[in-house]
Amino acid sequence: MKTYLQIDLNIRDFEQSMVDTDRVPELISKHGGRYLVQGLEPVVVEAEGHFPERSVILEFPSQSTADAFLKERSASDLHDIWAQSTSARILMLSGCT
Repeated sequence: MKTYLQIDLNIRDFEQSMVDTDRVPELISKHGGRYLVQGLEPVVVEAEGHFPERSVILEFPSQSTADAFLKERSASDLHDIWAQSTSARILMLSGCT
């Protein structure tokens, strides 16, 4: 079953975040993933509290491929770049048809 990563983010350091933006697509592709939504500014229909400046949705063939992507990303310098430049929430949605 396909697995999706929903990423809601706010960029704190645009220049540094571009390093991640330039390199992460290759890693996504390596694990069979693809962008369904890439960095769009969401239109808030209903919200409590704050909401993200940007949203990304990635599709992976399975939970194991999404897990492998996240594991490799965490082990690389991309995770540190992301943590320094971006505040985000990543949600995994598994079991979707």
